[in-house]
Order: sequence, then structure tokens, then C-alpha cells
Amino acid sequence: MENLKTILEEIRPGVDFDTCENLIDGHILDSLAIISLIADIEDEFDITIPTVEIIPKNFNSAEAMWKMIQRLTEDEE
Repeated sequence: MENLKTILEEIRPGVDFDTCENLIDGHILDSLAIISLIADIEDEFDITIPTVEIIPKNFNSAEAMWKMIQRLTEDEE
């Protein structure tokens, strides 16, 4: 989870990713940030995020992203 928070802080400094639950719905992350975030997550965790997973529910919080990463990591094993 710390690796994910580091990625998020590099993309959008100054956001409390421990508590924020509206990163997409609150327009904290824009489309370019999401594209960058997806690429960084895929590289860092050696996973592929399928298009069907790129939905606000999976990106509205660091916790939701972490759950998605864990699920995708398990699927690829």
C-alpha cells in the first residue's frame, strides 16, 4: 500500500490519500492523472488493469485501488 501512496502523491501532491474517498467523483484526479496512475500501477505491481476495471468505484480511494491491485495480482498468479 505504501508504494501505491507514493505513486499517488507523485501524481497529486497534498491530498490525504488515507481518508479521501472521492478522488474521481470529487475531480481530484483528472483523466490525464488517471492514465498516468494506471501506467504507474501496472509497472509497479506488474499487472495489467483491464478496461472493465477502469471505473470510478475502483479509483475513488487509495483503499479501493489497493483492493483492485490485490485482486488483479491474485488473478495473474
